[in-house]
Amino acid sequence: MRLNHINLVVTDVAKAVRLFEHHLGFTCLENRKDAVAVLTNEDNFVLIFWASKLNKTATVSYPENFHIGFYQQDKDAVMKIYEGLINEEVTFESEPRKLRDTFGFYFHFDKIMIEISVLPA
Repeated sequence: MRLNHINLVVTDVAKAVRLFEHHLGFTCLENRKDAVAVLTNEDNFVLIFWASKLNKTATVSYPENFHIGFYQQDKDAVMKIYEGLINEEVTFESEPRKLRDTFGFYFHFDKIMIEISVLPA
């Protein structure tokens, strides 16, 4: 079985598209009036951003500790992403550091927690 896509609800689709294109290697395939955007990456993973205004309650809510993670080839790649995000509208949990058996960091964008780390050996 292969995962088809993940749909994430955000308050600002345009900002999400920009962040994921500029810092996380995604390409936007379609953006429907900043309400729904379809992105993909070099692994052909499909990520969909859905505007919270389309929800019945117009809110965004994720369970505590829910997050998405992206592996990088090495520590330098992790640091490059971290340094690129410093001037963005994100909140860091900490600077890049040892995480379990790898190296990385967590940050929050919109209502989503995102992990960037080195693929464990």
